[in-house]
Amino acid sequence: MTLPHATLVRLFAFALPALALTACRPHDFPQYPANYREFAYVTNGDSNTVSVLDVVNMRLDREIAVGLKPVAVAVSPTRNEVYVVNSGAAAEPGSVSVINAENNTVAATIPVRRAPVSIEIDPAGGLAYVANSASNSVSILDLNSRREIAAIATGEQPVAARLSPDRKTLAVANRKANSISLIDPATRATRATFDGCPGASDLVILPDSSKLFAACSSGHQIMVLALARSETHPSAANPQPLPSRPDSLEAMLDVGKAPVQLALKPDGGEIFSSNALSNSISEIYNTTDEVGGATMIGNYPVRGLVSADNSLLYVANLHSQYVTIYSIEDGKLLSASQGGSIRVGDGPSALAFSAAGHLLFAVDTGSNDVAVIRVSSRSLFTFLPTGRAPNAIVIKSFNTK
Repeated sequence: MTLPHATLVRLFAFALPALALTACRPHDFPQYPANYREFAYVTNGDSNTVSVLDVVNMRLDREIAVGLKPVAVAVSPTRNEVYVVNSGAAAEPGSVSVINAENNTVAATIPVRRAPVSIEIDPAGGLAYVANSASNSVSILDLNSRREIAAIATGEQPVAARLSPDRKTLAVANRKANSISLIDPATRATRATFDGCPGASDLVILPDSSKLFAACSSGHQIMVLALARSETHPSAANPQPLPSRPDSLEAMLDVGKAPVQLALKPDGGEIFSSNALSNSISEIYNTTDEVGGATMIGNYPVRGLVSADNSLLYVANLHSQYVTIYSIEDGKLLSASQGGSIRVGDGPSALAFSAAGHLLFAVDTGSNDVAVIRVSSRSLFTFLPTGRAPNAIVIKSFNTK
């Protein structure tokens, strides 16, 4: 029997990681100090586990049993911890599993409300915000005491929560309510609600906390909100005073059908919308609220990630076996000769860069693995196995004492 080409490629990649490692150039795999650790954490929705991938040695380290139906994951900015959102059974409360990254064990489990689906960590590391889609609320977690300290009412079916960089706004996308809630984190009171965003899903807030962009995934638009600002007075750092302003609707931008995710450049420049039903991406200029046009990118794009140097957008196309690459400076998809289309596993759905940026990890939901891509050569390096139905990934790096 002759094996299909895709199967041969994946078997070869699994069988020869050591050979591939020896063939890499030094900048493909940096030399790490002995006490350096770096792990990728992948949530497996149908296995109730998290796969821990050792990025330094490029291997599966272990699988950790967590709660029922893990769907999201985040890392602490201040401690060696990883937080896993477990959606749970229907009509039952979900939970957040706390993983100690130093020994990769579950250190605590924090109960939340029904069907939690996303988590946002405060930059100070002490609080987390969990969107509970079946409870129409956001849980506030005290990560020091490992408990829920409050629950804020939202619109129907909240699916994402984002904290502004200045920590003055907590924005919530309410998918079924077709709305965005803006909450004051200090008072935990809803400051404003904006309707008219069908299937509100992903949210992006600019680095200066001036604007919010919301993907309206059941339609073809991006909602742009100007966030409230307190009056500022002249100073040496800011010689021009700014008047106060309330939260307001600034624009509704037309993009492709079913914009499901927004990717912001690290420098805070353009935003890229992944338009799943149009098989395209749209480039949004956030200073002028203009859309630069759409580019055909792949079959059902669901996740975009911009490189640290702001030059390339990597896109996971769920109904395919490809991650495609868009050149931001040139405004077009890279050609095949430039490595613009990288074959991975079935159903790439999530992306993450290694800490040094030399590797890109693509989570393949359909084939239950993670494709490891060399960024320098834009080529597949290997596959690492996961549990069933992997759906999200984060990277955590640190030095042991």
